[in-house]
Amino acid sequence: MTGASTAETVEAVFRIESARIIAGVTRIVRDVGIAEELAQDALVAALEQWPESGVPDRPGAWLMATAKHRGIDLVRRRETYARKLAEVGRALEDVPPPGPGDPAESAGSAEDIDDDLLRLIFTACHPVLSTRARIALTLRLLGGLTTEEIARAFLAPEPTVAQRIVRAKRTLAKAGVPFEVPYGADRAARVSSVLEVIYLVFNEGYSATAGDDLVRPALCEDALRLARVLAGLMPEEPEVHGLAALLEFQASRIAARTGPDGEPVMLADQNRSRWNRMLIARGFEALRRAGHGPYSVQAAIAACHARTIRYEDTDWATIAALYSRLMALAPSPVVELNRAVAVSMAQGPAAGLKLVDALAAEPALRDYHLLPSVRGDLLERLGRDEEARAEFERAASLTRNERERELLRARAARSRSAPGD
Repeated sequence: MTGASTAETVEAVFRIESARIIAGVTRIVRDVGIAEELAQDALVAALEQWPESGVPDRPGAWLMATAKHRGIDLVRRRETYARKLAEVGRALEDVPPPGPGDPAESAGSAEDIDDDLLRLIFTACHPVLSTRARIALTLRLLGGLTTEEIARAFLAPEPTVAQRIVRAKRTLAKAGVPFEVPYGADRAARVSSVLEVIYLVFNEGYSATAGDDLVRPALCEDALRLARVLAGLMPEEPEVHGLAALLEFQASRIAARTGPDGEPVMLADQNRSRWNRMLIARGFEALRRAGHGPYSVQAAIAACHARTIRYEDTDWATIAALYSRLMALAPSPVVELNRAVAVSMAQGPAAGLKLVDALAAEPALRDYHLLPSVRGDLLERLGRDEEARAEFERAASLTRNERERELLRARAARSRSAPGD
């Protein structure tokens, strides 16, 4: 294997395994910032050693072991330093060392869930951080997303997100935030941020903001697994079940969202026999335990698609009404854009275009590629092909996902060659 291909392998493995590595090392060093640095050290070690020694059979385990060994060495150095410092202090003060009956430092209490990734999320979602900082940090640590990808998910400037992440790690270290799943009121206070993090990680996997692949299944799998774990941890929390239901429904479509060569397949063109019926069944089971919050409403929207055998039979009127309910609960330009699509399907493209045009002045959507993409689709349905072409080309220039860009350029070309042009 060449050096270049080995480097690509190392980076690919690290991208998949980084969250677990950081979580596992954080359990040892109790500092997410240091854990991330040690994970990066393991990556550097792999880049140095694997070209000569070869890629190990279990590369993820190799990276984890390397990072953990470095974490253990760091802890031992700290303990040695602290012990020597204490010995010097006792000698100076002539204070006898503690006896066998004196209280010792706690080694940690048993936790009700053995999942380092979940602990990592709850740690990163501590109230000492702002909501945006919690989400940005956890997307970085759990999802392995770059600062650029997180900025795209936030629709925020990249330098702003970078500063949030740096400040968040410093704040957690300074506050000495414990690496644990909290109990009682602390858990309830942090659960909304945790749900939002899981939701955003899944979305990045379901429709990647950048790169050569439309879907990143590993992120979806991690988010879905964590949603299930959280539902087991908090069985009386309706919105946890709402999120779990939503992700089950969305995950059920993943295999049908791309073609043989990885090209995107639109919802109308998907082969619904490829939708995972087991995940759909799990989604309906979770939906029965959901409530009336934003995730539960989104799950109800996804359920409308899941229960429909043919695209032509989709109940768009109900979906549009659910989006109106979602706007009342969690108003945002993106939700309104989705509502516009549903309205266009229920009432016609002209009705949808009116709603989309009202969003043109929204600052958060200025560089959001789906706004011109949706507008192009509605214009195409109205027979305004030249305008549609311009919108598809603008959308293609805004997206950083190569698969989406190819699709949008193809739609622009189709509009350019439409009869009557």
